[in-house]
Amino acid sequence: MAKLIYSMITSLDGYAEAAEGDLGTGAEDQEVHTFINDLFRPVGTYLYGRRIYETMVYWETAHTQPDQPPHILQYARDWRAAEKVVYSTTLESVSSAKTRIERTFDPDAVRKLKAESDADLTVDGPNLAAQAIAAGLVDEYHLFMTTSVVGGGKRFFPDGVRLDLELVEERAFDSGLIYARYRTR
Repeated sequence: MAKLIYSMITSLDGYAEAAEGDLGTGAEDQEVHTFINDLFRPVGTYLYGRRIYETMVYWETAHTQPDQPPHILQYARDWRAAEKVVYSTTLESVSSAKTRIERTFDPDAVRKLKAESDADLTVDGPNLAAQAIAAGLVDEYHLFMTTSVVGGGKRFFPDGVRLDLELVEERAFDSGLIYARYRTR
């Protein structure tokens, strides 16, 4: 059975989206991007909310931009190879291959997808992830913490959730970004 992984860049104070501005620096450098490439290359399906999909769809055509470095081209190849499911009530159509729209998040359908998948899945975006967390579907949490404290926004973990997690991997990058991978107990 495949794992469902929730992973996002977060501020040091735990926000996946800042109320104002961005989350700070650290995720843009080649060392981090190459690590992310290697980490998520085996993913077979990305589960996205509309806003995250609209950000990530850049990777559908990133390889057509001139002078892209190898690590960017590799991520674009890997992203295009994976299946994408976008959960949205407002999105009319998608602009990437291997992508379908679902109007509602159905925990049983995701359980079935996990059971039938040979490759892991990710859930991306704090709103969609909150639904997956509430349904007990998330197996691992991958946090990429920047060096910034942003003071507000959308939290990585939803309010009112209690989890017992085990730290299974950690890494600090030269940029100051810290990666921490947790597994549910």
